[in-house]
Amino acid sequence: MPPVADHPLRYALANELHARPYPALEAPCHVVFMAFKEPVDAANRDRARDRAHLLDILDRNGTAHPAPEATHFSAPIGRAELRWESHTEFVTYTAFVPGLHERPFDPAKAEVFPEDWVERAPGRRLVSLLIRIEEMPADEAAALDRLEGWFVPDSLACSRIVDGAAVVAGDFRIDPAGHMRFSVFVKPGTGARRIGRIVTRLCEIETYRAMSMLGLMRARTLNGRLNALDPKLSALVSGLDEIEQSPDEALHELLKINAELESLAVQFTFRFGATGAYEAIVHDRIDALREERISGRQTFAEFMARRYDPAMRTVKSAEGRLRSMAERAQRAAELLRTRVDVERSAQNQKLLESMDRRADLQLRLQRTVEGLSVVAISYYAVSLAAYAVYPLTEPFGISKGMATAVLTPVVVLAVWIALRRIQRKMH
Repeated sequence: MPPVADHPLRYALANELHARPYPALEAPCHVVFMAFKEPVDAANRDRARDRAHLLDILDRNGTAHPAPEATHFSAPIGRAELRWESHTEFVTYTAFVPGLHERPFDPAKAEVFPEDWVERAPGRRLVSLLIRIEEMPADEAAALDRLEGWFVPDSLACSRIVDGAAVVAGDFRIDPAGHMRFSVFVKPGTGARRIGRIVTRLCEIETYRAMSMLGLMRARTLNGRLNALDPKLSALVSGLDEIEQSPDEALHELLKINAELESLAVQFTFRFGATGAYEAIVHDRIDALREERISGRQTFAEFMARRYDPAMRTVKSAEGRLRSMAERAQRAAELLRTRVDVERSAQNQKLLESMDRRADLQLRLQRTVEGLSVVAISYYAVSLAAYAVYPLTEPFGISKGMATAVLTPVVVLAVWIALRRIQRKMH
């Protein structure tokens, strides 16, 4: 039997499902996570610079390089295990370091990524996390009380997750050292892969939250632009029936507004679409935690519902407002075009009527000229005929004047008949 021909992308698509496995982590340990993003046009950034930045930290630790086209890579750097991932708009670095420092969330732990290396990163640091993972002590209440000293109580979100396997907490605030902090207490006996999934989800929640919040900044900028355009558009639309300026001028102004709205749509559509996708990932990762409330504390889902969801609704509102204004401008432009077409049709009708009148006058003038031409031709024809017949009439005693008088009506009639025949042949 000949071998079965596979689709050229079959293995690549299957391998993509296993491209980014969850890490296996043993408590106690801590995690340092950073995400870098180009401020402008990150989706089209020079990815060679991302690779060069990765190779820099690998070379500092004498670690092997990834494949040239790799989008994810894992390797040891000192005591830590480094994981690098390249995404559509950003790049992430995660360092998994065994053990804990006596001082919770010590900024020195983040020095696994050297400061000068961070400063030279392509793009700018968007996310920086310190995650502390330790086993849940026998006295759970005492462990939870420590959270009040580690985090800001007003913003603290805390919940028991994945069927009671762990307790996660964080306040989503950036500390003076520039890091956001999360604490994970795992139940003794929790598997290393499960701990790895919990940590990965926390990193994804914060990363995609930050990425989606970029849409809020763009939405505020867009609302300012729309606030300037809305009165102009409303004035034009409301005055369609009684426009003081000519419809052509109004249509020109409306088309300028329409063009600006289309330009705004081009500028903001990608960001708003990405914001919607990132928001969905944030809620999906929170749902995957399967949270349970602890002692009346707010959960991550409740924190997001109160602080994060309103921002996303603002983005959706700005996106809907832009779409609505573009549709209004398009409808108004169509109405104005119709009005302009009707007025031009009326002008054309008047022009045709004027042309008909001018044609009728020209016809009358032509007929008048034709009458005069009969007289003129007859005058010369009578003179010639008189010269021709006078020698014949002189023997009969007929004077030249009498001969001319007799010939005149005959010649005039003959000329008129000849001109009529010529006109019939031409028509």
